[in-house]
Amino acid sequence: MRKLTYFVAASIDGFIGDESGEAAFFTRFVDQEYLDFLREEYPETLPTHGQRALGLEELPNVRFDTVIQGRASYELALREGVTSPYAQLRQLVASRTLGESPDPAVEIVSADVVGRVRELKAEDGLDIYLCGGSRLAGALRAEIDELVVKSYPVLLGSGMPMLTAEFRLEEFALAGFRSFTNGVVVRTYGREERSIRGTS
Repeated sequence: MRKLTYFVAASIDGFIGDESGEAAFFTRFVDQEYLDFLREEYPETLPTHGQRALGLEELPNVRFDTVIQGRASYELALREGVTSPYAQLRQLVASRTLGESPDPAVEIVSADVVGRVRELKAEDGLDIYLCGGSRLAGALRAEIDELVVKSYPVLLGSGMPMLTAEFRLEEFALAGFRSFTNGVVVRTYGREERSIRGTS
């Protein structure tokens, strides 16, 4: 069974953008060292237009072959006239209000997003990239197998949190850590199998 990985950029205080989800201010940290890391380990997570601008569109997918994102995240691309932001991946957008897909390469999931993700996880292939946003991550919380948190060295104070959901303690185990000279820290966590009460 393939994993659902929440691969997300966030401020030190855990916000993925301003109240609308806009996070262009993070891009100033994409220097050569950090870009080399993304190119080698997560090239498919760069939007198609970004890959093209960097000359990376010929790189094969390394970790993911499918992406799912929420309506607000998708609309950031739509506002720029981009209807297929991750053309290198199978694309799904979770939305109850978007209606018909503006692009034949994008599947709209209007109901039972958890069930749809479970179907995807049962298929063969590479893992599934959960792109955001906050409400979708909250809805899929129990299905998230791995967190890859790219922490940028800024404080926002308020904005869109990494995950919007009711309070519930869940444990993840640190599986990887990497720091960069630009101040970015990438932490990888896997879902902890044991219960929070310590029983197995």
